[in-house]
Order: sequence, then C-alpha cells, then structure tokens
Amino acid sequence: MERDQAKPLAPVSDLPSSDDGEASLHLKQVRRKKFVKCFGSVAALAIILAVVIIILIFTVFRVKDPIINMNGVAVTRLELINGTTPKPGSNISVTADVSVKNPNVASFKYRNTTTTLYYYGKVVGDARGPPGHAKAHRTVRMNITIDIIVDRVLASPNLVTDARSGTLTMVSYSRVGGRINILNIIKRHVTVKMNCSMTVNIFSQAIQQQKCKRQVDV
Repeated sequence: MERDQAKPLAPVSDLPSSDDGEASLHLKQVRRKKFVKCFGSVAALAIILAVVIIILIFTVFRVKDPIINMNGVAVTRLELINGTTPKPGSNISVTADVSVKNPNVASFKYRNTTTTLYYYGKVVGDARGPPGHAKAHRTVRMNITIDIIVDRVLASPNLVTDARSGTLTMVSYSRVGGRINILNIIKRHVTVKMNCSMTVNIFSQAIQQQKCKRQVDV
C-alpha cells in the first residue's frame, strides 16, 4: 500500500490534449485546401492555354493556300510575213508577269516555277522561273519569258483561220510547288496550278483577252 501510494503520477503536460489534435486536423485541412486550389489553378491555366493554342491554330496559324496570278502577258518578239503569218524558223517571245501571294503568317518557300504554252493542245513553248520565297503577307512578282517555237505553230491546221481573224488563241499552264512552315510545328506542302486561255492580237502583238483558273493541291 505504501509503495503504491508513493508512485508518482504522470505530469499533466504529458497527457494528450484535445486542443493539439484539433490544431493538427485543422492544419491538414488548410494544406489540403491549398493543394486543391493550386491544382485547380494549374489545371485551369492548362485548359486556357490549350484553348488559346487551338484558337490560334484554326485562326492565325491556319495554313492558307498561296495565290498565283497572271497579271499580264506581252509579246516581246514576233516576226511576220506580209504582216499576218509568223516567219518560219523564227521564235516568238512572250513575257508573262506572274505573281505569288502568300496570305500566311509564315513564309512560303517555293521551288522552280514552270510555265508551258499550248496551241490547240500541242506544246509550242515552255519556261522555268527561279526558286524563291514569299514572306508572310507579301506578294512576289516575277517575269517569265517563254520562247515559242514557230514551226510548231505553223504545223497547226488552225493557223490559217487564226491568221485571217488576226488573233492567235493559246493556253498557258503554270505550276508553283513549295512548302509553308509555321514555327517548325505546322508544315504543309502545296502546289499551286493555273490554267490561262489567252487571245493574242497578231497586229498589235498584245493580249486581247485572258481567262485563268486556279487549283491548289496539298
């Protein structure tokens, strides 16, 4: 009995406190709320960023087709017999003013341009233009000179009728192939084609009428 009575009691400070437990629980709850808020903010930012990127891809960064135009064609050399018939063995030189318009936010790098001239379905001349690039929202113009082989024109049975009317009807086919590269992320190969039918006045050596159709292959 004496020994039991002499045994010291545990200090009050060592006993578990309900206030400490509540403080620890409250701290965990605060940390959990901060984590949820932080995670929610990061997730919301990621979603906003993804939406902005998608909008840019379908609007500003959307790849648009380059536009090729035949601004004009001029006959720079034409030798005639009796003022109506091309001289055999000579060449007719035609200079085409061609432009390439790039409506994209990135440059359009193109290879050699090719232009072929037809007279009633037969090739009578062709030419190649140098490679180059059109800067963003810019238009590049180039002059392409085509030498027409007169003997092929003279071999056509339609020449007599055209000579009497004072006009030559021809068709040109131009082709420009290249690549559009936006930030090394969006890359697209395009080929722009254009067919033009034109009527050349033999006497004035000018283009009377011209109609063009464009086509883009990707």
